[in-house]
Amino acid sequence: MRNPPRIFKKYSDSNPAYRVRPSLRFCFSSPAHTIALFFGAGVMRPGPGTWGSLAAALSFFCFEGLLPAAWLLLPGAAAFFCGVWAAGRTGEDLGVQDAGAIVIDEVAAVWLLLAVLPAGIFWTLAGFLAFRVFDIVKLPPASGIDRRMHSGLGVMLDDVFAALWALAALQALSWLGWGEFCLRWTASG
Repeated sequence: MRNPPRIFKKYSDSNPAYRVRPSLRFCFSSPAHTIALFFGAGVMRPGPGTWGSLAAALSFFCFEGLLPAAWLLLPGAAAFFCGVWAAGRTGEDLGVQDAGAIVIDEVAAVWLLLAVLPAGIFWTLAGFLAFRVFDIVKLPPASGIDRRMHSGLGVMLDDVFAALWALAALQALSWLGWGEFCLRWTASG
């Protein structure tokens, strides 16, 4: 393990993932850091995971407008594979493998989730909220991956499973008629 650079502040917290707070200077000091901290979203406080997820949801609108629907999974898949490398490298540099500031895992998972949901602001917001709930709760197998896999792949995989749980929850609500109700409500406003 390399020595962490001196361009971030350490602070104490009960969760080891939040013991370091990288600066913007750290974020842009290498391509791996820039990707892992998603261009500074991971530096924002409080709740860098929420900021990263929000940045992902907002940037997804660009893909929605530029790519055909069949290709919308490509940015999420690319972010996942780049994120394995970037999260691993940045975790080594920070001295904490799954540091809270590493948000490329949230970005890839949100992009993959939104790619399979219907288009529109309602589903984007529902996907964002559902993902945040399941990312925080960490249901199995995400919880096991989070505890056992201390690598870039582990960092990325636990959020993919959170996205799968979010998709399952939204699908269940849709089957219960919730999606139709909300679509009619948003169309009437």
